[in-house]
Amino acid sequence: MTAYRLIALDMDGTLLNDNEEISEANKAAIRRATEAGIVVCLSTGRGMFSLRPYIEELELQAPLVTVNGGEIWRNPDELYEQHVMAAREIERLHQLAVDHDVWFWGYAAEGVYNRSNWTAAVYEHTWLKFGYYTEDSELLAFLRAEAERGGDFEITNSHPSNLEINPAGVNKAAGLRSVCNMLGLQMEQVAAVGDSMNDWAMIREAGLGVAMGNAQQELKEAADWVTLSNEEDGVAHVLEKHFAL
Repeated sequence: MTAYRLIALDMDGTLLNDNEEISEANKAAIRRATEAGIVVCLSTGRGMFSLRPYIEELELQAPLVTVNGGEIWRNPDELYEQHVMAAREIERLHQLAVDHDVWFWGYAAEGVYNRSNWTAAVYEHTWLKFGYYTEDSELLAFLRAEAERGGDFEITNSHPSNLEINPAGVNKAAGLRSVCNMLGLQMEQVAAVGDSMNDWAMIREAGLGVAMGNAQQELKEAADWVTLSNEEDGVAHVLEKHFAL
């Protein structure tokens, strides 16, 4: 029997292929894992509103880490923890995006907001995360420095050309620690799988940290093991190799 009792799975670039679909091989492996009593915990930068169709597809009732740890769910219908950002911080981060004409998005408990639907009314929402996207690496570095200069944040990425900004101390590892406390597990009993720098903390703290074959190089260097890519059923490969499923 494996020493690992929980597998934490990032979504985009990890469990999902490039068409944002879960392959039949990954689905079958997850089904075998749940039948064997392994907790399958989705740990993602996505919010619940975009995650729910995949939860239903996989028929999961396990805890979830969403919005990079901004929310921890006891199950898909019961919120356990929520870590919010002040509206004034969101307003400043938004103004920085406007001033430099970069694509941005904000995650609130009520939905995702960007250039197409941003209004003054959004500041009344419950804010969880803010992000920027630009292929200009110098501008991206500048935005990061400006964000850090004006606030106390956890700044990561889900792609080399973006920034994801959460409150300080909010990350997937912290979220998984909460899940472990909920379930009576230790982080040594967790295997975590991801592809981007918002997965770095959980990859480092889990008993087994796995980088996808398509992962950013820095994450591969931090991982204990590198699996196949998201186009090659890399999640199923982890479950077969380290969980004997």
